[in-house]
Amino acid sequence: MAALEHIRFESSVDVLPEADDDELICVGEPLADVVHVEVTGPLTLHVRFDDGVEGPVRFLPSHLRGVFEVLKDPAYFRQVGIAYGAVSWPNEMPDLAPDAMHDEIAAKGEWVLV
Repeated sequence: MAALEHIRFESSVDVLPEADDDELICVGEPLADVVHVEVTGPLTLHVRFDDGVEGPVRFLPSHLRGVFEVLKDPAYFRQVGIAYGAVSWPNEMPDLAPDAMHDEIAAKGEWVLV
């Protein structure tokens, strides 16, 4: 690895050869964290980020498959919370990517998962 001067990952995290194995150096803008989430209706949330961006997140029934199938249960859906700056449910299964959520809400006013 000493021959490489720089390794770039798409996630905007760089690992530099002089860094310790466990040390990551972040570049670019830091990702916004979710600071508030609430259920506002069936399969609908309202989220707010630490930079002030906020808006609804809606799940269409067609999205509720795989790891998201558990969200069909209204009682489980209401257990939504925040883990490490992301919208999540118990045992972090499933969780939602805060960067994609932030970008969609900032651009379109809402995030619809289809």
